[in-house]
Amino acid sequence: MTTDTASTGASVRQPRRDWVALAGQFSALIALIVIAIIFYILEPQFASQRNLFNIARQVSIYGILAIGMTFVILTGGIDLSVGSLVALTGLVAASVEKGCRGLLCVGAAGEAAGYGVPAAILAAVTVGLIAGLLQGLGVSKLKVPAFVVTLGGMSVFRGAALLWSEGQPISAFRDQYKVLGQGFVGPVPIPVIAFTIIAIVGYVVLRYTRYGRRIYAVGGNQEAARLSGLNTAWLLTSVYVISGLCAGFAGFLLSSRLNSAEQVAGIGYELTVIAGVVIGGTSLFGGEGGIFGTVVGIVLIGVLSNGLTLLNVNPYWQQIAVGLIIVLAVFFDQFIKGRRR
Repeated sequence: MTTDTASTGASVRQPRRDWVALAGQFSALIALIVIAIIFYILEPQFASQRNLFNIARQVSIYGILAIGMTFVILTGGIDLSVGSLVALTGLVAASVEKGCRGLLCVGAAGEAAGYGVPAAILAAVTVGLIAGLLQGLGVSKLKVPAFVVTLGGMSVFRGAALLWSEGQPISAFRDQYKVLGQGFVGPVPIPVIAFTIIAIVGYVVLRYTRYGRRIYAVGGNQEAARLSGLNTAWLLTSVYVISGLCAGFAGFLLSSRLNSAEQVAGIGYELTVIAGVVIGGTSLFGGEGGIFGTVVGIVLIGVLSNGLTLLNVNPYWQQIAVGLIIVLAVFFDQFIKGRRR
């Protein structure tokens, strides 16, 4: 009896590990390590502490936006308005800080009577929240495709930024305002710390909370999630609110870092952010991905841009490289799914 059992157990074949699927799961991280090693070999200055923190500071704004975008894409949606919303919220924050807007801010001193940094941050995230709420309701209640809603939002928010500022930039802020975008805690830039905190919060919410599990459920099969009793309309609306909040804070942080809020701020940001999320392994069809991959994807884009700049590569080639990586990332994602099926 024992012999029969042993022979039966021996005859049961252990499942083979799918190395391609495993590599696909960590493809962005592997690519980041390989690219970083290549840049270090070609230009040792790439690995200096100063340059690494410079990369982290450059990607921090994109990263904050990408955290919110991850929530949206996990539900199968998209948010094309984040770049325009960064411009609008940055101008609103700057206006609150200086106590003026439009032509009244031209030439105004940095010590102009304003409402302070906390009020500026609150104003920026409130505008972002309202914008995200309106877009979320358009998607969830009016049933307008997310692409159309946020494409319209991209135009509306850019126009609102022009109207709010009367076509004029707002600059020359007080030191209290600039320190959050330009300051350091030890050797670490404050924007990097802000990005790290937001990424950790996003990771915990998606991985360890009931709300996070419901987001994945909606992205995996919205109709099945609805039939199982989930409030899919509320869940869909909430992810655009999260994206709007992230855009609002990013708008404030960008104006603080640049010491200027402008109508042209954030142009093209949505493409870089979506690229980072997709490269990080979040499926454009929803239901798969996460914050860790998004962070890796955004850092990968920053490393690629920084390394090519150090090597004096034409910046036009940088855009081509990012575009090719996006296509390869989506192709690899579909290839892995095909193998699973």
